[in-house]
Amino acid sequence: MTEPEPLRTAHTFELLPADLAGIRALMDTVFESGFTDEDWDHGLGGVHAYVRAPDGAFLAHGSVIQRRVLYEGRSYRVGYVESVAVRPDRHRQGLGGRVMAALERVIDGAYDLGALSASDAGAFLYRSRGWHLWQGTIETLAPGGLIRLPEEEGSAFLRPAAGRPLPGTSGALVFDWREGDVL
Repeated sequence: MTEPEPLRTAHTFELLPADLAGIRALMDTVFESGFTDEDWDHGLGGVHAYVRAPDGAFLAHGSVIQRRVLYEGRSYRVGYVESVAVRPDRHRQGLGGRVMAALERVIDGAYDLGALSASDAGAFLYRSRGWHLWQGTIETLAPGGLIRLPEEEGSAFLRPAAGRPLPGTSGALVFDWREGDVL
């Protein structure tokens, strides 16, 4: 049995241009035409967790960035998980779980809670790791005011940080605005 490839973490500023190009290539491969420049931008500026093959190719990646979420009159500092992907020929080998474990350590150490938006394919991984599907509404504080995002409801997951309780289980979560997909 071969040794598993080491998992590494780095802030965006620590990654070389070639590293960023390799991560972007992984995203484009995994998400095909569904990964936009705005999606790419959303995953930058935080901590990346990744696994590379001995030849340097990226096998798995995820990042956690800071966002703000309003809930019942309070602003929460949220570790928002972005750009989680595993190369298709490496599925079901534990790489996604290893990446998520590293990102969850960052969330536990730096944020009030974790949040992410899951695809149908990714939801099982997050549920199995203790992430909770948000049962309430999703909104954003856009430049023109508060906007409800019904298309995001049913895909938003939260995770308590460091064993602290979640702020609630329903009601409206109001995410900070950003270009492209808000979640």
